[in-house]
Amino acid sequence: MSSPSESIATRSMIYLGMDVHKESITIAVLPAGAKTPTRLDRLANDLPKLKRWLDRLARDGELRVCYEASGAGYVLHRAMLEWGYACEVIAPSLIPKRPGVQRKHDKRDATDLARLYRAGELTAVRIPSESDERVRDVVRCRETFQHEILKSRHYILKFLARRGFVFREGTNWCTPHLKWLQHLTTDASPLARHDRLVFREYHALLMYKLQRRDELDRQIEQLALLPALAPMVGRLQCFRGISLHSAMVLATEIVDWRRFERPAQLACYLGLISREDSSGDRTRLGSITKAGNSHCRHVLVQAAWSYRHRPQTSVDLARRQQGQPPSVITHSWKAQQRLHKRFNHLSYRKRPQIAVVAVARELVGFVWATMQDVDVAEYQAA
Repeated sequence: MSSPSESIATRSMIYLGMDVHKESITIAVLPAGAKTPTRLDRLANDLPKLKRWLDRLARDGELRVCYEASGAGYVLHRAMLEWGYACEVIAPSLIPKRPGVQRKHDKRDATDLARLYRAGELTAVRIPSESDERVRDVVRCRETFQHEILKSRHYILKFLARRGFVFREGTNWCTPHLKWLQHLTTDASPLARHDRLVFREYHALLMYKLQRRDELDRQIEQLALLPALAPMVGRLQCFRGISLHSAMVLATEIVDWRRFERPAQLACYLGLISREDSSGDRTRLGSITKAGNSHCRHVLVQAAWSYRHRPQTSVDLARRQQGQPPSVITHSWKAQQRLHKRFNHLSYRKRPQIAVVAVARELVGFVWATMQDVDVAEYQAA
C-alpha cells in the first residue's frame, strides 16, 4: 500500500483549456498522456458551479488551467488562485494559428488552448493586482473622455458647417473661437430657432465632457502622489513630451519595467517594431506591428513629436525635473539631443509620420534605462 506522499508525487497532470464567455465556459480536459481531450464540457459562467466541477476533476490529478485574455477580465483567474488551482491568462495575439484550419468554434478553441498549453507554446500575460487595475481604469476613463471630447467637437463643427457658419478669424478652439461658440448659444445668435436648439445641446454636451475630464485630471493628480506611483511618474516626467497624464498612462500600464530584459522587448510589447517577411538572402521590413499596448504606444508617439524642436529645457520641464536624481535629468537631456538629430535625419528622407515612430521607438530605450533603478519590490509591497 502506497503512502500519501507517494500518491501525491505520482499524481498525473491535467491541462484545461477554457473558452470563456459572459454566459458560458467551454472546457477541454487534456491529461498529460492523452492524444485528444477526454472531456469537452460546456458550463454556465457561474463561479460556485465551476468550483464544484473543478473539485471533482481534481481528484484524478493536478490541474493546470489557462484561458485567453478578453473582456471577461481577471475575475476567473483570481478565483482560481483562491481555490488553489494554477491558472494563467494567455495573450490572444501570440497564440499559434494553423493557416489550413478554416473552422473556429468554442470547443475547438478550448481544445487548441489545452493542447498548446501542454506543449508550452503559449505566452501568459502579466496579471495586475486589483488596486493596480482600479488606478489604471481611472486613467483609461480619462482617455475615454478625451476621445468623447474630440467627437463632440466634430459634431459642433460639422453641424455649423452644414448651416454655413465657419469661424475664419483664427484657429478652431482658440479663445476667440470659444467666445464665438458661446455667442451662438445666446438669444442673439444668428442661428435659426431650431438650429439654435440643436447647437445648444451639442455645446452643452461638450461642456459636460470637459467638466468631467477636468475632474478626472484632479483625481489623477492625487493618484500620482501615491507612494507606489510617485517614483515612476516623477522620473517619466523628466523626459520632454511626457506630461503628468502621459506618465500615469505609462506607469499604470507597464508597472513592472524590469520584466523586460532589453529595450527591444519593451518596444515589441508596445508594437513599435517593424514587421518582417524575410526568406533566404531576401530581407523585407514593413510597417510597425501595432501589437500590444495601444495606450502606451499612443502617448509615446505623441511625446516623440516634441523632439522635432531643438533641445531646450522649458519652464514646465524644469519644474517637472525638480527633486529628481541628477542622473535621470542628464539622461533626459541626452535623449533630447539624440532624438532631435534622429528626427531631422529621418525627416529628410521619409515622411514626418514615419520619422516620429522611429523616434518613439528610440525614446522607449531611454525611458527603459531610466526606469531600471525603480525598486519594483517596493512598488509591489505598496
